[in-house]
Amino acid sequence: MTVPIDRRYGPTHEWYLLEDDLLVLGVTEQGQALLGDVVFAQLPDVGSHVQRGQACATLESVKAASDVICPVDGVVIAVNSALSDSPELINDDPFDTGWILHIHPSGSPDEWMSPEEYLAQAE
Repeated sequence: MTVPIDRRYGPTHEWYLLEDDLLVLGVTEQGQALLGDVVFAQLPDVGSHVQRGQACATLESVKAASDVICPVDGVVIAVNSALSDSPELINDDPFDTGWILHIHPSGSPDEWMSPEEYLAQAE
């Protein structure tokens, strides 16, 4: 299982990458594998406010629908519009072209797992 060391992770299989004052959010390799083939991504509007611990997107697969949980309070700055036509990017490349949201966070994040902690809980 791939777990990039430049990111932090959540207990519901999201990854978080801080880039300057933005947070990039996606689903881990294990998360997309648990979902199965993603066939639809319901994304919020740019400018939407998101809340820590709440759903900020929904991914639908051939198996089920699953919420993507937001790790911070903030405002959605960008969504991956490529997922509208190609939701399979989440399966094909979850750590790069399969990103989901860019969020401008308010406040500082807490309770994120390191790559090592995520690997330990994922086993």
